[in-house]
Amino acid sequence: MQLGTRWTPGDVPPARLPDAIVAAILEFEATQRDGLVESGRRWTLTWLEGRPVVELDPDPTTGHITTISAAPGDSAATIRSGDPDEEWVEEGL
Repeated sequence: MQLGTRWTPGDVPPARLPDAIVAAILEFEATQRDGLVESGRRWTLTWLEGRPVVELDPDPTTGHITTISAAPGDSAATIRSGDPDEEWVEEGL
């Protein structure tokens, strides 16, 4: 794992991100305009086994975390939002 960059929603994502990830970030931000920038939340880019994984700080109201990732060569990214504790329980069943 390689730690990467942090930036504020509304700012330009890092240039080294694949187009699919950038498109997913911009799509998510467009649907969350009300209060996202003012919330103080930030995106974090981490490289996991050469694959970019972007995570938004937890929502202060719900505790939900948003994660965006794509496998190398994918033309679309996956956006996941939810309670990480609930996801952990579901995956463990």
